[in-house]
Amino acid sequence: MRTNASFGEAVTGAALSLRGSKLRSFLTLLGIILATTTLIAVMSVINGMNVYVAQNVSSMGADGFKVHRIIMMGMWDPKKFMLMDRRNPELSKEEFNFLRKNSKLVEEIGMSVNRTVSVHFGKEHRDSVQLTGATADEGVLADIEPSEGRFISDLEDQQRALVAVIGNDLKDQFFANANPIGKAIVVEGRPFEVIGVAKTKGSVFGNSRDNFLMIPAETYFKIYGSRNGIGYDLKAADQTVLQQAEDEVRVLLRSYRHLHPKDDDTFGMVSSDSLVNVWNQLTGAIAATAVGVVSVFMVVGGVVIMNIMLAVVTERTREIGIRKSVGARRSDILNQFLVESAMLSASGGVIGILIAWVVSLLVGALTPVPMHIPISAVVVGVTLSAAVGLFFGIYPARRAAGLDPIEALRVER
Repeated sequence: MRTNASFGEAVTGAALSLRGSKLRSFLTLLGIILATTTLIAVMSVINGMNVYVAQNVSSMGADGFKVHRIIMMGMWDPKKFMLMDRRNPELSKEEFNFLRKNSKLVEEIGMSVNRTVSVHFGKEHRDSVQLTGATADEGVLADIEPSEGRFISDLEDQQRALVAVIGNDLKDQFFANANPIGKAIVVEGRPFEVIGVAKTKGSVFGNSRDNFLMIPAETYFKIYGSRNGIGYDLKAADQTVLQQAEDEVRVLLRSYRHLHPKDDDTFGMVSSDSLVNVWNQLTGAIAATAVGVVSVFMVVGGVVIMNIMLAVVTERTREIGIRKSVGARRSDILNQFLVESAMLSASGGVIGILIAWVVSLLVGALTPVPMHIPISAVVVGVTLSAAVGLFFGIYPARRAAGLDPIEALRVER
C-alpha cells in the first residue's frame, strides 16, 4: 500500500511541476517531439504504402504470377535494363499458345497488351485512355469484375469482335445518366459496342485506375499488330505448386526459345511473393534510416531532459530537504523525479503523435501519398519517449535522492 501511495504522490507531484513550468517543459521536449513526429510519419507512409502494395498484389493473388519481356526487381540498374532491352525479344502469340497447350501446373493463362488512345461518344471525348487487348481469362486474372454487363468471351476474341469493357471513368463521363450496355463508343475512328462496365478501382498517387477500356486481344492485334508489348498473366493450379508452376513456365519458354542451360532468361517473371519481398527490403532500408535519425533526436532530447532535471533538482534542493526531514524516504524522492522525467518525455511523445496525425491528414488531403497511422506506431512512440525520459532521468533522480537533508535545508531560497 505504501508503494502505491508513494507512486501516486510522485505522479501527482510530477504533473503539478510540469504544469507549473509549461514553457520550459515545451522547450525541453523539442528533441523528443521531433523524434516522435519523424518516427510516426515514416511508419505512417510505410504502412500506407504497404496497404497499397497489398491491394495491388492481390490482383495477382497468392497463386498468380506474370511473364513480361523485361521485369526490373529491386534497385534500378540502367546498365542491366539496357542489356535486357537488347537481349530480350518480345513475347508472342505463338509462345502464349505453346504455354497454354503444354503447361500442366497452370490453371489459367491470359494474354494482354496495352496502349494509350482517345475515345469518343457523341460530342464527348476523352484522351489518354488506357486500351488493353485481353483474352477472356484476363477478367479473372486481372481482377476485373463487371458491375454491369459482362466480360469478353472466347468466341468474341476468336471472331475479333468490336466489343469493349469500360472503366468507371468512361462510364461517368459518357453515360452518367444512361445505361452504357449496348451503346457504341468510338476508339480512334472505330466503333465498339460496350458489353460491360468494370467495378471501380479508385486512384493511386492521384492517377485513376478506372480510366481504361478492354477489347478482345485478337481485335487489338488486327488493328495495331502483335509485335510489341505482350504480357502473360498466369494462375497456378494451387498455391502450394506456385513455385513449380513458375519453374515449368520458365523451362517451356526457354525450350521454345532454344536457350542453352548456361544462357540467362530472355524474359522476366514476377509473383506476388517476390514483389512483397522486394517491397519489404525497400521499406526495411527506409525504416533503418528512420531509426538512425530518430535515435539522434532521442539522444539529443534525452540529454536536454537530463540537464533540465538537474536544474530542477538544484532549484528544489530545499524542498527535498524538507520532505526528507518529515519522513520521506530515498525511494520516494527517486520515484518522484523518475516519474517526472518519464512524464515529461512521454508528453513530448504525445505531442509528436498529434503533430504527425495532423501532418498525415494534410498530406492525405493535399497529395496522393497514402498515409495511415498504425496503432503500433502510437504505442511505440509513447513507450519509446517515456523510456528515454526514464533512462536520462536516472542520474538527476539519484542525485536528488542522495542529498543530505541537513545540507539541503541550509540552501537559501
